Amino acid sequence: MRCSALLGSPGAIAEDAASPDAAVPAHYGNPLREQSALAEGQAITALARDVVTVSGPDRLSWLTTLASQVLTGLLPGDGGAEALILDAQGRISHALAVVDDGATAWIVVDAGDGPALAEHLERMRFMLRVEVAPRDDVAILGAMGAGIAALEEAARAASPEDGGPTTGPGAEPEAGAAAQLLPSLPVTWRDPWPGVVDGGTSYDVGLEAARHPGKGYRAAAVLVPAERVPAIAHAFLDGGEGRRLAGSLAWEALRVEAGRPRWAREADERAIPHELDWLRTAVHLDKGCYPGQETVARTLNLGRPPRRLTLLQLDGLTGEAPLPGAAVRLGERVVGVVTSVARHHELGPIALALLRRGVPADAALLVDVADPDDDGAVGPATGAASAAAAVDAGTANRAGAVDAAQEPLVSPEGRAQASPVQRPGAGLRAGGRGIGLGNGGTAGGLASGPRSA
Repeated sequence: MRCSALLGSPGAIAEDAASPDAAVPAHYGNPLREQSALAEGQAITALARDVVTVSGPDRLSWLTTLASQVLTGLLPGDGGAEALILDAQGRISHALAVVDDGATAWIVVDAGDGPALAEHLERMRFMLRVEVAPRDDVAILGAMGAGIAALEEAARAASPEDGGPTTGPGAEPEAGAAAQLLPSLPVTWRDPWPGVVDGGTSYDVGLEAARHPGKGYRAAAVLVPAERVPAIAHAFLDGGEGRRLAGSLAWEALRVEAGRPRWAREADERAIPHELDWLRTAVHLDKGCYPGQETVARTLNLGRPPRRLTLLQLDGLTGEAPLPGAAVRLGERVVGVVTSVARHHELGPIALALLRRGVPADAALLVDVADPDDDGAVGPATGAASAAAAVDAGTANRAGAVDAAQEPLVSPEGRAQASPVQRPGAGLRAGGRGIGLGNGGTAGGLASGPRSA
């Protein structure tokens, strides 16, 4: 993605260049106040995301065959859906937010992943009536709660029908002309987290929905013409008293609080959806075949995910905070890795971490704090991907450690909430045939070819 125009806004502070959020402002001088305003629906955020479009009459049926989610039923204005593209071993290759306007499927992925996704889709086109295009001319703005409707209103107000200029910063005539090339925008993708969508299941600890840490999380991404971002921000700020811009640090803190996984942070080269509780929003257990489906079904029915996502409450008294990629220890034994770190305006320092499944849910843990002067320390952009090797080796560059208390997001027992009869292959277990992966059966969506939803 290209850098956000909001990096030029008064007070905007850029993120570290190696961060997945480097293309957008990290904050505007007061991250905690921005975070509170965002949670109250009084702020909007520029999100570091790439956009890829798929057009053509076969787009939704084709994407359904490639992804873990049924997308054929998407309709304009329905908020879209979340899906994963897995490799043959069931590991997460791409995480997609998909919304359709009736003619085009708009796919939102983490910044930097757009070119790889577009290349993958091009390889899978075959003779189908689809066209794939990376879209650097589209930007993503995020809002939460009541701020979603306010952002949509501002986006519509700053996209004149005649293509002429509007008032406010960045409203040059050429920007208005650019908006006319994207007549369907704005479109809104509404985050389904932490609900369990049709066809999904949860790997959580069996908590009631009212007790899930993300129970109040209501987020959306609004796709807008990139050249209209300053005008949209101006319209939003002028639309109500007390409104402000928020940086990526504010957005990330609320995401971490909700236990919401993110591809750029939580998904390393080994991650499968079960470990991150991503079956709740991004996987349909009763759809046609797709790459990685065997691993999804086998783990759900016979196995247990090797790792589990957990929310960590960190000791804030020391004033020290770990970085993504820091080792998590039970005593001196490395049992996991931090994937995301945030400072919450109410909870203080918090983090998401991937732990080995067998770590007791009530175990007190230690998280390594790296020496900031150590050139070999794990940096803020490495996330889980490069840290996995450090966990396996049991090594880390540490100058100290902070105490951490767990709030498990994925069950240590590795049990999904779906009943046995709802699981893929359930109908094939009679007669000693196991779960019937790829054997031509029809139960549980494990037929030899895709079927419509």
